[in-house]
Amino acid sequence: MKIKGSIDINKPKSLVAELFADPNNLKEYQDGFQRKELVSGQIGQDGAVSKMYYKHGKREMELTETITVNRLPESFEAIYHHEHMDNTMKCTFVSIGDNKTRYEYEVDYVRMSWVMPRLMAILFPSVYRKQIEKWMRQFKEFAERQ
Repeated sequence: MKIKGSIDINKPKSLVAELFADPNNLKEYQDGFQRKELVSGQIGQDGAVSKMYYKHGKREMELTETITVNRLPESFEAIYHHEHMDNTMKCTFVSIGDNKTRYEYEVDYVRMSWVMPRLMAILFPSVYRKQIEKWMRQFKEFAERQ
């Protein structure tokens, strides 16, 4: 299942990419984000592997992020692994004016190995899109406050 979209942010590309690249900002726009810990490689570099921890109510979730291509401020690509699913993410930042940036994203869910995620994807595919769009709106709001 592939989800594509974009959002326009009223800030210059250099600032938007800088805010995106800083893991300390994740808590500002990703609900439940707690921390990100480097496992191997160099922070933000191709091949870097990090654990990302989230908490939603009593439920905790751990993701493993592997950066595949970091060409910021132009683009960023990574693979995210969870015990029940894997997805890839590609983000591109395009200047559309002196003080405006288009943040284009593509998320591809490449593996869903547990029944619930598969059922959700079949019966309610908009759930995945809505979560991504929510985080994009929250990122836009955060970036525009800077």
